[in-house]
Formats: sequence, structure tokens, C-alpha cells
Amino acid sequence: MEQTVPSISPMAFERIITHNDFDGIVSGALCARALGVGKVLFAGPLTVIRSQITLTEKDVVCDLPYPLQCGLWFDHHEGNLQELEYRKIDPGSIPGRFDLKLSCSRVVFEYFSERMELPPHFVQMVDEADIIDGFTYASMEDWRRETPGKIIDLTLKVHFSSAEDHASHMRNLVRELRDHPIEKVSQFDFVQRRLKQYWEEEGRMLKVIRDSSYFIEQDEKREVPVIDLTSYQRRPHLIKNLAFLVHPEASGVLEVYNLTEQGVKSNHLGFSMSLSIRGNRQNHKKNIGEIMRSLNIGDGHPGAAAGQARCRSKQEMLKKKKEMVNQIFKLWSSQ
Repeated sequence: MEQTVPSISPMAFERIITHNDFDGIVSGALCARALGVGKVLFAGPLTVIRSQITLTEKDVVCDLPYPLQCGLWFDHHEGNLQELEYRKIDPGSIPGRFDLKLSCSRVVFEYFSERMELPPHFVQMVDEADIIDGFTYASMEDWRRETPGKIIDLTLKVHFSSAEDHASHMRNLVRELRDHPIEKVSQFDFVQRRLKQYWEEEGRMLKVIRDSSYFIEQDEKREVPVIDLTSYQRRPHLIKNLAFLVHPEASGVLEVYNLTEQGVKSNHLGFSMSLSIRGNRQNHKKNIGEIMRSLNIGDGHPGAAAGQARCRSKQEMLKKKKEMVNQIFKLWSSQ
């Protein structure tokens, strides 16, 4: 699903706008190397969907929804493809490439590999992006193993003092991954400092999960623990997949929390869900992204997705929270 670009001139592009996760960073590093672009911005899907960033034909967009105007677009999310079909936009008419790969990094890597010779160090980097973004670990032990990619991914999950501090860390990673093998980058001082911070924070996150998780009555087999963070005034910094250490037999996990508006807790709800390693390896057709799309609250991958629900009051929020959790589990059970 691509349109061949007759000639890729590095001077044609000024910025790379990419997702603020490991896959987005590797995608950004690949584009930065292939196109010679130095300016990189990071965003989440809603930033694009709500047009909170101005994009032009001089921008390269990675691992995010199609913004209607950009120079090149790379993505692998099924929901974004469905959105194009709904808007009657042919993905093949968009410069760049869309493909249902495990990672956007893989899409970007294959695209540029067909047009130029990329440094060999990108092979391992993209292999790790496939595993991390697809959560296709072979076992819990495999997931906990500190590979170079896992080390770097963990440094993205620590608490940052500000949005700029977070963006600065990601820019440093893109620049170093553009020029160096991932194993070397994982040992740099700025990465190792963040890794140490992560391990210091993980114990606190596990305690929050133990204190806040439960199984709904319908979930008799205890397949999906619900991490309910709505009682907190400020959403705790958390990695929901750590729930699989607390509930190792679970097939998935659902996190529920209040959205913030200008730093203040609102009544609106956020939902984030993912499959466990066990869930990914089971012989089923679970598709969490499809669950979010069916409820018209969000999007994602078969193995991980997120959504939002608007609520006008606390009373409505409490009612809708119960309803949405039950509906999500009902759809989960029907797959």
C-alpha cells in the first residue's frame, strides 16, 4: 500500500514528527539517517487527530494517524487504515508507506532499504522494535531480560520532570540511534542514568497495581485484571504490563484513569488495554484495537489499544466507568 516517490531529496523535508515511544524513536532515527533531517518532534495520536500541530509537505510523519497533509507518511495501525477507508482515501495515493507490520520501524526500514543502503546496525534495532511494539516476547523471562532495546524502552517509562525533559531525552536517543548501534547507545551514561531511575521506580508501580487492581464479577476465570486509578487525584506514573508480574495467569490487563485538562484532573475517562505474553501466545483471535474501535472510543493494535470517554460529572463518570469496563470485557469474551 504505497506510492513510489520518484526521487527523495533530503532538502525536501524539514522535520520528522514521530510517536513518543520506542517504535516512534527508531522510526525517527531511520528517517533522520535516510533523509538527513535533524529536527524531530514527538507526538501522540490525539495531537494529530485534533490538529494540535501544523503539518506541511515538508514534514515526515511516523507511527501516527494520517494528518491529511505531509511529505511522507509511515504507519502500521489497522485503525488508521480503516479511518482512511472511511474517508475514501486510497493509502496508495499517499507518499510513503502503510503496511500491517509488527512495528512502524519495520515499515520505514523496508521502504528506505529498497531505495538506498542503510547502515547494518539498523537491522538489530528494527528487530527489537518488532518485539517491543508487538509485545511478542517468548516468555516472562524473555520480557524481563535486559536487551539493548529493552534498556532504552525502559528509559522512556520513567517519570520526567517536564515535557521538555522527556522530549530532550527522546531527541538524544534519535540522534544516537541514527549514528550508532543500539547496543552501544544502551550503554551511554544518559541512558544508564535513566535505567537506574526506572528500577528505583518499579517497586512503587507494583505496589500501586496491587492496591488498585481487581477482577469484575463476570470475569470468573480472572483473565483481565482492571487497574482502577480514578481514586487518585493525580494519575500515578505506571506501566500497566507490570500487572502480569502480580497476576501471571492473566491474558490481558485494562487500566482505567481520569484524563487531565491543563494539569487538572477531569471527569473524563481514559482506557488502556493490552494482551499479556500468555495472551499473545494463546490460540485465539483477540484484537484489543477492534474492541476500542467497536465502542468508538479509540484505536490500537490487536495486542494493545487505548480509548477515551467524555463525562459531564463525577456521577456520570462513575456510571460510565462501570458500563465501559463491562462492555470491554463483554467484547473481549465474544472474540
